Amino acid sequence: MAEQITIDRLGASGDGVAQFADGPVYVAGALPGEAVTLERSGERGALLTRDTTSPDRVEPFCPYYGRCGGCVAQHVGPGLYSAWKRDKVSSALHRAGVEAEVEPLVDGHGQGRRRVTFHGRDIEGRMRVGFMAARSHHLVEIERCPITVAALAPAAKVAKQLADRMRSVGKPLDIAVTSTESGLDVDLRGSGRVEEGRRQALIRDAGALDLARLSIHGETLVELRRPLVRMGRAQVSPPAGGFLQATEAGEAVLAAAVLDGCAGSKRVADLFAGSGPFSLRLAETAEVHAVESEASALASLDRAAREAQPGLRRVTTETRDLFRRPLLPLELERFDAVVLDPPRAGAEAQVGQLILSSVRRVIMVSCDPGTFARDAAALVGGGFRLRRVLPVDLFAWSAHVEIVGVFERPKPPRRRR
Repeated sequence: MAEQITIDRLGASGDGVAQFADGPVYVAGALPGEAVTLERSGERGALLTRDTTSPDRVEPFCPYYGRCGGCVAQHVGPGLYSAWKRDKVSSALHRAGVEAEVEPLVDGHGQGRRRVTFHGRDIEGRMRVGFMAARSHHLVEIERCPITVAALAPAAKVAKQLADRMRSVGKPLDIAVTSTESGLDVDLRGSGRVEEGRRQALIRDAGALDLARLSIHGETLVELRRPLVRMGRAQVSPPAGGFLQATEAGEAVLAAAVLDGCAGSKRVADLFAGSGPFSLRLAETAEVHAVESEASALASLDRAAREAQPGLRRVTTETRDLFRRPLLPLELERFDAVVLDPPRAGAEAQVGQLILSSVRRVIMVSCDPGTFARDAAALVGGGFRLRRVLPVDLFAWSAHVEIVGVFERPKPPRRRR
């Protein structure tokens, strides 16, 4: 049955939220203040008509918007958009009982995303390549994603050619394409073991497509040129299929905030260090100990540190699962500051050890407001003060927001003898 109601607010996922007597209903594409006619199905509302238009509404620029599930907020004007993302952080902190001023949202999109993952599916006898629709397994074929850097313009065609080569494998594929200074770096996933004849054909494809590197499930199939990404003074060749911040501009914003938080530190621990976006920049002025569970990422970091010109301060690495084996207070004693950049699950175990340690400065980078707020509440409860909260729009027009938090605690008074 069709019902008319006014949208109250933007939800965490970018949907308009209408409040009914029996609870909230989420309406994709609707904005606060708009009167809409919808048809309810549980907590979802199918938008039938938009009866009034919010002044915060803008025209989406992507021809796939509304079908592709990647972006959710291209219809949201800049003022409401910035307030929505900032509020995601401040609301999470408030719910966790942490009172802190959240700075205005900083743009981290820059020239666009430098990495993208296409899905390849055999549908009705033809290999199709694109992105998934929102809340669906339906594939939306993409020719060019307009929020990516110019160097990724041919990425969809590259993914399609490689997917065609793999079609007879009969498995759904993920094709990750990264723009590097040396060319496109491609990692194929989902195929399982590939027989030698097909591997040789893929190597020929990589040459014809002029790829820097082609890998399968993180195993390098062929490297025509080392794929290089600049991090401060250093040039890093990330491991095949390895993690890389989504945009160059966003990484620079995060790194600047991390460096500012560590200012004056002589020895820094960079935990969940990855391939070194913070370690390599920190090492320009401080000794750094980088800890990460992925040995291949640390190998990339170590090589980049040794090859950097001009040279860096001493960088040491340690392969370690920080969820199961966080650094203990005794191990943390030698550091003036600790940087944390955990995955979405946060760093609960490591935060518990930091509270027990003598470390006075912690800089935490997070991609999830909820786990950031949880870990921030623990640090504040352990005597730290949350001195700075910086939200960064690294994934523009999505529901995601990146956060940098700077925590400090006072130096304990000297004991009288």
